[in-house]
Amino acid sequence: MHIHILGIAGTFMGGIAQLAKAKGHQVSGSDKAIYPPMSTQLEQAGIDVMAEDDVSFLQNPPEQVVIGNAMSRGKVAVEATLNAQQVYTSGPQWLAENVLHDRWVIAIAGTHGKTTTSAMVAWILDYAGLNPGFLIGGVPQNFGVSARLGQSPFFVVEADEYDTAFFDKRSKFVHYHPRTLVMNNLEFDHADIFPDLKAIQTQFHHLVRTVPGNGLIIYPADDANLAEVLARGCWTPLQTSGLNQGDWQAGLLQEDGSAFSVFNQGKLVGQVHWEMTGLHNVQNALSAIAAAVHAGVPVLEAIEGLCQFKGVARRMTKIGETKGITLYDDFAHHPTAIRLTLQGLKKQMNHSTRPGAEAKGRLIAVFEPRSNTMRLGVHKDSLPQAFMDADAVYAFIDPAWNWQLPVSAFSQSVTVETSYEALLDTLVTQLQPGDQVVMMSNGSFGGLHQTLFTRLQSA
Repeated sequence: MHIHILGIAGTFMGGIAQLAKAKGHQVSGSDKAIYPPMSTQLEQAGIDVMAEDDVSFLQNPPEQVVIGNAMSRGKVAVEATLNAQQVYTSGPQWLAENVLHDRWVIAIAGTHGKTTTSAMVAWILDYAGLNPGFLIGGVPQNFGVSARLGQSPFFVVEADEYDTAFFDKRSKFVHYHPRTLVMNNLEFDHADIFPDLKAIQTQFHHLVRTVPGNGLIIYPADDANLAEVLARGCWTPLQTSGLNQGDWQAGLLQEDGSAFSVFNQGKLVGQVHWEMTGLHNVQNALSAIAAAVHAGVPVLEAIEGLCQFKGVARRMTKIGETKGITLYDDFAHHPTAIRLTLQGLKKQMNHSTRPGAEAKGRLIAVFEPRSNTMRLGVHKDSLPQAFMDADAVYAFIDPAWNWQLPVSAFSQSVTVETSYEALLDTLVTQLQPGDQVVMMSNGSFGGLHQTLFTRLQSA
């Protein structure tokens, strides 16, 4: 079967393309912009990508067109597909009907940590020899790809609450029907499609309704928003997790989260020593262990697997170190994620310093408020607090966004540039040896990450 994918460059739709190719289909696609890592993965899979407005794929019509949720009415390819009365579907629906229908689905939902937790679960299952399939909104370093079919009953999917397609406004995750569901956390986000938190909670309630009675739902013991969701109705056993409460708990062995003990029902079951840092990742790890154990992995083996977890590309990925300056690439774009990311690195910097001494070097945050929610101004008031651990903040803001950063509300120096080139020049001039620099964006950031590293090397 020939499948053409509109909006193929996104991590989710690019993953759909790889799964379809692995199932033996002829796959092509189109999009307006494509960059690594998805461009690399599609090229390696032998999948042709054409320009977004190129409708030549309809001259020899495919059996099915899969339409991504970034493709709206008015797009040339969408209108041509509808006018041709071409058979079409959404990415989540295609996934449900062609991959998930006969699998034990482990779904990871929540405002933050979905990608990392999904990667943890997939890796633990793989470490245990279960060869799971997965579709993840990022590239797990242990695998090097964002999607694969796998050969076992298990399939791990990052369960996004964003809407499905222009013709299906339900959240993506209602299509997946998981047997094991992790709900990491719940805050207001996606202001471009949800009017308020209650609307998101309704979608999570719909998700809970799809989990069978012989399944399991795992969630943080201290998340009041998720507790409200579950209070609306739940027909599935529950397990909770947390640093100091819940069925699964962690006891920190290092303040930065790089080592911790794992307790189940109050009993010590093992210790994790790994490359990750941050209390949010400790919480993610507890959820991942609980999900893997529900799938049949012995708890000690799950913990052993986590000790070899290498993280996810663009989730505090170290770009490199040059001239005493260390650069990281991170996907954080919500105030909570920004705060946790910077908090984790600050603790790591303090941990690497001798007891009683202040951390050497500065923590520098570089970000662009690129998400639709951020640019709508929903999180503007909470941004200053999110950056409290940074010693200096630099931002790129496109004048076309008609958006201003509340600079006066920040407690540290804030530099705003209106072009990537100007931001690059400023950073090259002002960064100092000892600086730890975190570049945060949910987009490509204009390729600034690698460009800055290259300029610093030659400076």
